[in-house]
Amino acid sequence: MGVRRKSRELALQILFAMDEGDKNCRTSMKDYFKILNAPKNATEFCSTLVSGVLAHKDEIDARIAAISSNWRLDRMSGVDLNLLRIAIFELLYCDDIPPRVSINEAVDIGKKFGTEKSGAFINGILDSIYHGMPDKACETEPGGAEGHLPS
Repeated sequence: MGVRRKSRELALQILFAMDEGDKNCRTSMKDYFKILNAPKNATEFCSTLVSGVLAHKDEIDARIAAISSNWRLDRMSGVDLNLLRIAIFELLYCDDIPPRVSINEAVDIGKKFGTEKSGAFINGILDSIYHGMPDKACETEPGGAEGHLPS
């Protein structure tokens, strides 16, 4: 498993725990890093993800709510919601990460930690958000056709 994948999985677990009542971010990260024997090289990116999601949570949640008209945030699974938050943070604020990587990572981790429908749900929301971002140019496939993200 790659370092960034491990970082994303750690971030998911920390954000999930915080949603369930553990509001002390620093303590949670330190505790999780210790409990999960997190590799040192995964903790820095994980910390960036958790801190970034928390700093921009209102904006991120507003984007999710605008796209997911049939699902209120409080009805989404904690796994799906936090993976969406992480991926949207990456899309908006991590210019060094290609959008397809952020989306594919969220989908793959959703399949691992979520339900059998998590991958498709996460992909649908992220695809809509990404293609609706005015400040991001949609990727194109060879031949000029607009790229589609895999389900």
